[in-house]
Amino acid sequence: MSATIQPVILCGGAGTRLWPESRGTRAKQFLPLHGGESLFRQTVRRTPAGAQFTPPLVVCGDAHVAAVLDQMEGRDVSLLVEPVPRNTAAAIALAVARADAGVLLLVMPSDHVIADVPAFHAAIAKGAILAQQDWLVTFGIAPDRPDTGFGYIASGDPIEGGFAVDRFVEKPPLDAAERMLAAGGYSWNAGIFLFRAGRMRDAMLEHCREIFEAAERAVAAGMYDGEAFYADAPEFERAPSDSIDYAVMEKDDRVAVVPVAMGWSDLGSWHTVHALAEGKDGDDNALSGDVFVHDSRGNLIRAGGKRVSIIGMEDVAVIVDGDDILVMPLTRCQDVRAAAKARE
Repeated sequence: MSATIQPVILCGGAGTRLWPESRGTRAKQFLPLHGGESLFRQTVRRTPAGAQFTPPLVVCGDAHVAAVLDQMEGRDVSLLVEPVPRNTAAAIALAVARADAGVLLLVMPSDHVIADVPAFHAAIAKGAILAQQDWLVTFGIAPDRPDTGFGYIASGDPIEGGFAVDRFVEKPPLDAAERMLAAGGYSWNAGIFLFRAGRMRDAMLEHCREIFEAAERAVAAGMYDGEAFYADAPEFERAPSDSIDYAVMEKDDRVAVVPVAMGWSDLGSWHTVHALAEGKDGDDNALSGDVFVHDSRGNLIRAGGKRVSIIGMEDVAVIVDGDDILVMPLTRCQDVRAAAKARE
C-alpha cells in the first residue's frame, strides 16, 4: 500500500438496540459484547499506526470523550467532537474539513466486528489504488443470507480492484433480498469508506453543499479544550441531518465498491450478539455471569451481577443492567428501542 491512510472512526452512535447495557456514556461501542474487549478497541487495533496508517481521528460527542481517551490506552489519537448529532454525512464533513486535501481517509464505524483483519487490510489496499484515482470507495460485504436488515450495493463494470457501483438498494423485503442473493453481484453496505479528502470535499460541495459548509464553518470557529477539538455548536447545528449514502454516495457518478468476505457484523441486536457468541453450552445458550439454566435452549442470558435462573425457556434474551431487566424472545430484538425510550 503506497499511500498513508488516516483512519476516521465514527463514534457517535447510542446503540439503543442493545439497551439496557448500551446507554448514555456506556454506548454499545465501549462495551465488551464480543471477543472479550470493547468494539471500539477492536476497531482501533485494526489500523495499527505505522507505515500504512496514521494515528486515528475519532469523531464523537462530548459525552464519550472520556471513554475514548480511556480505551485508547495511551495510544496517539486526535479527537474531534461534534456538538450535536447530525448523522454520518455531517460527521464525515467535519473530518474532511480538518484534513489535507491529498490525504486518504478511511471512515469506519466504531461498533462493528471484523473477524478476518488480513482480508480487511487486503481490501483496503485495493481500495487505496482506486481512491488515489479519485473514486469514492465503499466496501461491500459478501452476503451469506438474504438479510433484510442491510442496504445492498449492486456491482457494475469491473475496474482495478473492484467494481463501479451500479446502484444502491435500500433495505429490501425478503423476496427482493432472495432474488439479489440468487443473481449475484450484490453486497451488503457496511458503511466503511475510503477516499481522498479533497475528492470528498468536492463531492459534498456538489451534492450536499449545505452540510459541508456548515461543517467547514464549525471547524473554522472551533477550539481545543484539553486533548479534544470541539466544532462550533451554532454553526454545526445548521447542517441538515443526512446519511453519507443519501447525501453523496447515491448521487455521485464515480463510486466504486470493493467486495470483501471478512467475517463482518454490525452487531446491531441482541439476536446477533447471541449468534456470534463464543463458548455457548451444548444447548446453544450464551451465558454471562451467575446463570443457572435447566431444560432451556438457544437463549442469551447476561446476568449483570445478579443471579439469574431460567427453566424451560427457548430462544429468549434476559439482559440485566443495574435495576433494568429486559426479557424478550430473540425474534423481537428489533423492538428494544421501545423499552429504551420508555425507560429514559
